[in-house]
Amino acid sequence: MTIPKTIFITGASSGIGAALAEYYAKPGNVLFLAGRNSERLQTISNQCLNRGADVHSLQLDVTDQTACSAEIFKANQLSKLDLVIANAGISGGTGQQDESDRQTREILDINLYGVLNTVLPSIEIMKSNGRGQIAIMSSLASFKGLPSAPAYCASKAAVRTWGESLRGTLKKSNIKVSVITPGFVKSGITAVNKFPMPFLMESTKAAAIIGKGLERNKARISFPKPMYLTVLFFAALPLYLSEFISDRLPNKDK
Repeated sequence: MTIPKTIFITGASSGIGAALAEYYAKPGNVLFLAGRNSERLQTISNQCLNRGADVHSLQLDVTDQTACSAEIFKANQLSKLDLVIANAGISGGTGQQDESDRQTREILDINLYGVLNTVLPSIEIMKSNGRGQIAIMSSLASFKGLPSAPAYCASKAAVRTWGESLRGTLKKSNIKVSVITPGFVKSGITAVNKFPMPFLMESTKAAAIIGKGLERNKARISFPKPMYLTVLFFAALPLYLSEFISDRLPNKDK
Protein backbone atom coordinates (compact mmCIF):
# COMPACT_ATOMS: atom_id res chain seq x y z
CA MET A 1 0.00 0.00 0.00
CA THR A 2 1.46 3.35 -1.13
CA ILE A 3 0.66 6.62 0.65
CA PRO A 4 1.47 9.63 -1.58
CA LYS A 5 2.96 12.78 -0.07
CA THR A 6 3.11 15.11 -3.08
CA ILE A 7 -0.09 15.28 -5.12
CA PHE A 8 -1.07 17.31 -8.20
CA ILE A 9 -4.82 17.60 -8.83
CA THR A 10 -6.54 19.27 -11.78
CA GLY A 11 -10.13 20.43 -11.47
CA ALA A 12 -9.44 20.92 -7.76
CA SER A 13 -11.76 23.88 -7.24
CA SER A 14 -15.04 21.93 -6.99
CA GLY A 15 -16.74 18.54 -6.82
CA ILE A 16 -14.60 15.42 -6.59
CA GLY A 17 -11.41 17.42 -7.19
CA ALA A 18 -12.03 19.64 -4.16
CA ALA A 19 -12.98 16.62 -2.04
CA LEU A 20 -9.77 14.85 -3.08
CA ALA A 21 -7.77 17.95 -2.16
CA GLU A 22 -9.26 17.86 1.33
CA TYR A 23 -8.75 14.10 1.56
CA TYR A 24 -5.01 14.52 0.97
CA ALA A 25 -4.70 17.72 3.03
CA LYS A 26 -2.58 16.48 5.93
CA PRO A 27 0.53 17.76 7.70
CA GLY A 28 3.60 16.78 5.70
CA ASN A 29 1.73 16.54 2.38
CA VAL A 30 2.41 18.91 -0.51
CA LEU A 31 -0.59 19.73 -2.68
CA PHE A 32 -0.60 21.37 -6.10
CA LEU A 33 -4.21 22.35 -6.73
CA ALA A 34 -5.10 23.45 -10.26
CA GLY A 35 -8.37 24.94 -11.43
CA ARG A 36 -9.89 27.64 -13.63
CA ASN A 37 -12.02 29.43 -11.03
CA SER A 38 -9.60 31.44 -8.89
CA GLU A 39 -12.13 32.28 -6.16
CA ARG A 40 -13.25 28.69 -5.58
CA LEU A 41 -9.66 27.52 -5.87
CA GLN A 42 -8.55 29.95 -3.16
CA THR A 43 -11.33 28.75 -0.89
CA ILE A 44 -10.35 25.09 -1.15
CA SER A 45 -6.66 25.98 -0.87
CA ASN A 46 -7.32 27.81 2.41
CA GLN A 47 -9.25 24.83 3.75
CA CYS A 48 -6.35 22.54 2.91
CA LEU A 49 -3.86 24.94 4.50
CA ASN A 50 -5.93 24.89 7.68
CA ARG A 51 -5.59 21.11 7.71
CA GLY A 52 -1.79 21.45 7.78
CA ALA A 53 -0.85 20.74 4.16
CA ASP A 54 1.68 22.72 2.13
CA VAL A 55 -0.55 24.08 -0.65
CA HIS A 56 0.28 25.59 -4.03
CA SER A 57 -2.73 27.10 -5.80
CA LEU A 58 -2.50 27.15 -9.61
CA GLN A 59 -5.00 28.89 -11.87
CA LEU A 60 -4.73 26.65 -14.91
CA ASP A 61 -6.67 25.85 -18.07
CA VAL A 62 -5.98 22.20 -18.90
CA THR A 63 -6.65 22.82 -22.59
CA ASP A 64 -3.43 24.89 -22.67
CA GLN A 65 -0.80 22.25 -23.40
CA THR A 66 2.18 24.54 -22.85
CA ALA A 67 0.91 25.89 -19.54
CA CYS A 68 0.01 22.41 -18.25
CA SER A 69 3.43 21.01 -19.04
CA ALA A 70 5.19 24.01 -17.49
CA GLU A 71 3.20 23.86 -14.24
CA ILE A 72 3.65 20.11 -13.82
CA PHE A 73 7.41 20.33 -14.41
CA LYS A 74 7.66 23.30 -12.03
CA ALA A 75 5.71 21.42 -9.36
CA ASN A 76 8.01 18.41 -9.66
CA GLN A 77 11.06 20.65 -9.21
CA LEU A 78 9.62 21.95 -5.94
CA SER A 79 8.67 18.49 -4.66
CA LYS A 80 8.90 15.23 -6.60
CA LEU A 81 5.41 14.19 -7.62
CA ASP A 82 4.06 10.97 -6.13
CA LEU A 83 0.55 11.20 -7.57
CA VAL A 84 -1.05 13.16 -10.41
CA ILE A 85 -4.85 13.12 -10.63
CA ALA A 86 -6.20 14.19 -14.03
CA ASN A 87 -9.63 15.13 -12.77
CA ALA A 88 -10.70 18.28 -14.65
CA GLY A 89 -13.82 17.72 -16.71
CA ILE A 90 -17.15 19.14 -17.78
CA SER A 91 -20.47 17.71 -18.87
CA GLY A 92 -23.03 18.92 -21.35
CA GLY A 93 -26.73 18.26 -21.08
CA THR A 94 -28.47 18.24 -24.43
CA GLY A 95 -32.16 18.19 -23.60
CA GLN A 96 -34.20 17.81 -26.77
CA GLN A 97 -31.51 19.37 -28.97
CA ASP A 98 -28.43 18.01 -30.64
CA GLU A 99 -25.09 19.01 -29.16
CA SER A 100 -23.70 22.06 -30.91
CA ASP A 101 -20.32 22.15 -32.61
CA ARG A 102 -19.02 24.47 -29.88
CA GLN A 103 -20.32 22.32 -27.03
CA THR A 104 -18.95 19.10 -28.50
CA ARG A 105 -15.50 20.57 -29.03
CA GLU A 106 -15.38 22.15 -25.58
CA ILE A 107 -16.25 18.87 -23.85
CA LEU A 108 -13.64 16.95 -25.85
CA ASP A 109 -11.02 19.67 -25.39
CA ILE A 110 -11.31 19.54 -21.60
CA ASN A 111 -12.24 15.92 -20.92
CA LEU A 112 -9.92 14.30 -23.46
CA TYR A 113 -7.15 16.71 -24.44
CA GLY A 114 -7.07 18.19 -20.94
CA VAL A 115 -6.29 14.70 -19.64
CA LEU A 116 -3.60 14.20 -22.30
CA ASN A 117 -2.07 17.58 -21.41
CA THR A 118 -1.91 16.52 -17.76
CA VAL A 119 -0.84 12.90 -18.09
CA LEU A 120 1.77 13.04 -20.87
CA PRO A 121 4.19 15.43 -19.10
CA SER A 122 3.57 13.51 -15.86
CA ILE A 123 4.72 10.30 -17.53
CA GLU A 124 7.92 11.98 -18.68
CA ILE A 125 8.60 13.32 -15.20
CA MET A 126 7.84 10.06 -13.42
CA LYS A 127 10.09 8.11 -15.75
CA SER A 128 12.90 10.47 -14.75
CA ASN A 129 11.96 10.12 -11.08
CA GLY A 130 11.91 6.34 -11.38
CA ARG A 131 8.41 6.04 -9.92
CA GLY A 132 4.98 7.61 -9.66
CA GLN A 133 1.25 7.15 -9.85
CA ILE A 134 -1.32 8.57 -12.26
CA ALA A 135 -5.09 8.62 -11.78
CA ILE A 136 -7.43 9.39 -14.66
CA MET A 137 -11.00 10.50 -14.02
CA SER A 138 -13.43 8.72 -16.33
CA SER A 139 -17.08 7.89 -15.58
CA LEU A 140 -19.59 5.06 -15.55
CA ALA A 141 -20.93 6.85 -18.63
CA SER A 142 -17.81 5.59 -20.45
CA PHE A 143 -19.24 2.09 -20.79
CA LYS A 144 -22.17 2.98 -23.03
CA GLY A 145 -22.88 5.86 -25.38
CA LEU A 146 -26.07 7.67 -24.38
CA PRO A 147 -28.11 9.92 -26.68
CA SER A 148 -28.39 12.55 -23.94
CA ALA A 149 -24.62 13.15 -23.74
CA PRO A 150 -22.68 11.88 -26.81
CA ALA A 151 -19.52 13.98 -26.38
CA TYR A 152 -19.31 13.35 -22.63
CA CYS A 153 -19.67 9.58 -23.05
CA ALA A 154 -17.14 9.57 -25.90
CA SER A 155 -14.56 11.61 -23.97
CA LYS A 156 -14.85 9.45 -20.87
CA ALA A 157 -14.68 6.23 -22.92
CA ALA A 158 -11.51 7.48 -24.62
CA VAL A 159 -9.66 8.32 -21.41
CA ARG A 160 -10.77 5.12 -19.71
CA THR A 161 -9.49 2.94 -22.54
CA TRP A 162 -6.28 4.96 -22.82
CA GLY A 163 -5.65 4.80 -19.07
CA GLU A 164 -6.27 1.08 -18.83
CA SER A 165 -3.88 0.55 -21.74
CA LEU A 166 -1.22 2.80 -20.17
CA ARG A 167 -1.33 0.79 -16.96
CA GLY A 168 0.27 -2.20 -18.69
CA THR A 169 2.64 -0.07 -20.73
CA LEU A 170 4.04 1.88 -17.77
CA LYS A 171 4.48 -1.00 -15.32
CA LYS A 172 8.06 -1.50 -16.51
CA SER A 173 8.78 2.14 -15.66
CA ASN A 174 7.45 1.70 -12.10
CA ILE A 175 4.52 4.01 -12.81
CA LYS A 176 1.11 2.98 -11.53
CA VAL A 177 -2.02 3.96 -13.45
CA SER A 178 -5.58 3.78 -12.17
CA VAL A 179 -8.80 4.77 -13.92
CA ILE A 180 -11.69 6.13 -11.87
CA THR A 181 -15.25 5.55 -13.08
CA PRO A 182 -17.70 7.14 -10.64
CA GLY A 183 -21.45 7.27 -10.92
CA PHE A 184 -23.45 10.29 -9.77
CA VAL A 185 -21.49 12.42 -7.29
CA LYS A 186 -22.68 15.77 -5.93
CA SER A 187 -20.86 18.46 -7.89
CA GLY A 188 -21.39 21.34 -10.29
CA ILE A 189 -21.87 18.79 -13.07
CA THR A 190 -24.71 16.94 -11.36
CA ALA A 191 -26.27 20.05 -9.80
CA VAL A 192 -27.95 20.96 -13.11
CA ASN A 193 -29.55 17.54 -13.55
CA LYS A 194 -33.33 17.60 -13.09
CA PHE A 195 -33.85 13.85 -13.34
CA PRO A 196 -33.48 11.18 -10.61
CA MET A 197 -29.83 10.17 -10.05
CA PRO A 198 -29.62 6.68 -8.52
CA PHE A 199 -27.15 6.26 -5.66
CA LEU A 200 -26.17 9.95 -5.69
CA MET A 201 -23.09 10.17 -3.48
CA GLU A 202 -21.49 12.93 -1.42
CA SER A 203 -18.13 14.06 -2.83
CA THR A 204 -16.35 13.38 0.47
CA LYS A 205 -17.41 9.73 0.36
CA ALA A 206 -16.34 9.47 -3.27
CA ALA A 207 -12.93 10.94 -2.43
CA ALA A 208 -12.41 8.38 0.34
CA ILE A 209 -13.26 5.51 -2.03
CA ILE A 210 -10.87 6.89 -4.64
CA GLY A 211 -8.08 7.52 -2.14
CA LYS A 212 -8.27 4.00 -0.72
CA GLY A 213 -8.44 2.51 -4.22
CA LEU A 214 -5.32 4.41 -5.28
CA GLU A 215 -3.46 3.29 -2.16
CA ARG A 216 -4.22 -0.30 -3.20
CA ASN A 217 -3.19 0.43 -6.80
CA LYS A 218 -6.54 -0.72 -8.18
CA ALA A 219 -6.69 -0.76 -11.97
CA ARG A 220 -10.27 0.49 -12.06
CA ILE A 221 -11.99 2.30 -9.21
CA SER A 222 -15.72 2.05 -9.93
CA PHE A 223 -18.55 3.07 -7.62
CA PRO A 224 -21.20 2.79 -6.39
CA LYS A 225 -21.12 -0.97 -6.95
CA PRO A 226 -24.86 -1.47 -7.72
CA MET A 227 -24.69 1.24 -10.36
CA TYR A 228 -21.46 -0.17 -11.80
CA LEU A 229 -22.96 -3.64 -12.18
CA THR A 230 -26.11 -2.19 -13.73
CA VAL A 231 -24.07 -0.22 -16.28
CA LEU A 232 -21.98 -3.28 -17.20
CA PHE A 233 -25.18 -5.27 -17.75
CA PHE A 234 -26.71 -2.47 -19.84
CA ALA A 235 -23.56 -2.18 -21.96
CA ALA A 236 -23.59 -5.95 -22.62
CA LEU A 237 -27.14 -5.93 -24.02
CA PRO A 238 -27.70 -6.28 -27.77
CA LEU A 239 -27.67 -2.86 -29.41
CA TYR A 240 -31.34 -2.95 -30.43
CA LEU A 241 -32.36 -3.61 -26.84
CA SER A 242 -30.07 -1.03 -25.27
CA GLU A 243 -31.32 1.53 -27.80
CA PHE A 244 -34.93 0.72 -26.88
CA ILE A 245 -34.09 1.41 -23.22
CA SER A 246 -31.90 4.49 -23.74
CA ASP A 247 -34.54 6.10 -25.96
CA ARG A 248 -36.82 6.08 -22.91
CA LEU A 249 -34.33 7.48 -20.44
CA PRO A 250 -34.80 11.09 -19.23
CA ASN A 251 -32.90 13.79 -21.10
CA LYS A 252 -30.40 16.10 -19.42
CA ASP A 253 -31.11 19.80 -19.38
CA LYS A 254 -28.96 21.99 -21.57
